[in-house]
Amino acid sequence: MTPTEHRKAVAAESAALVALTRHADLAAPVPGCPGWTLLDLVRHTGSVQRWFAALLRRGAQTPPASREVELRLPEHADGYPDWLARSAEEAAAAFATVDPDAPMWAWGADGHARFWIRRMLFETLVHRTDAELALGKRPVIDPALATDGVDEFLVNLPFAASFAPGTTQLRGADETLLFRTTDTGTDWVVRLRPEGFGLDPQSPAAAPGGSADATVAGTAADLLLLVYGRLRYDTDAFTASGNEELLKRWFAHSAF
Repeated sequence: MTPTEHRKAVAAESAALVALTRHADLAAPVPGCPGWTLLDLVRHTGSVQRWFAALLRRGAQTPPASREVELRLPEHADGYPDWLARSAEEAAAAFATVDPDAPMWAWGADGHARFWIRRMLFETLVHRTDAELALGKRPVIDPALATDGVDEFLVNLPFAASFAPGTTQLRGADETLLFRTTDTGTDWVVRLRPEGFGLDPQSPAAAPGGSADATVAGTAADLLLLVYGRLRYDTDAFTASGNEELLKRWFAHSAF
């Protein structure tokens, strides 16, 4: 997907989350984020959008010393859906003024402004599904969008140790873990080495008919929710095979 497609999808996902929460009980618990209510979810999503927008406007070249940003939080809970809509407008305005190919500090693999647009998309999309599940709705995720989301997660996870310390435990003796979509024909192979882990597109396991030490297969949408910890690999949504210890180790330490 292109940065333009990511930008449009951020707007669509934000609008969907606003619509979901506008008439909802914001005190409702969010199963995908234990301890959070819908109000917490909305506040978090809007705050992240405003922080990312500030980074993009500044074209930050070094890690920021603080994540503080002017939030202008509403006084009452019923003002939060509109506040979230304004947060999305701030993000859209930042997107419109930045070259997505401009070099920029990013904590992940892609040191360009486009990193933050893509990152904002999947932050917003996953929380949209969190809200739907909290309200008893079944999330629907476009397969192409979900495929891009799995890729974004796996590409950047090796760089996330500063806020996801469990990833430092993802070490192995050259073990491979294959994620396979059953609907979009996409595979990713993660290799765990003694010094760390990362995607290995050159692995024979990534070739058609290839095999890995462990494999998890499911639809792109389900795989996206899986890597974000919203689904378990040992459910009917997935076909999991191979080294069970490797599967357990990965999902115990890959929380984002």
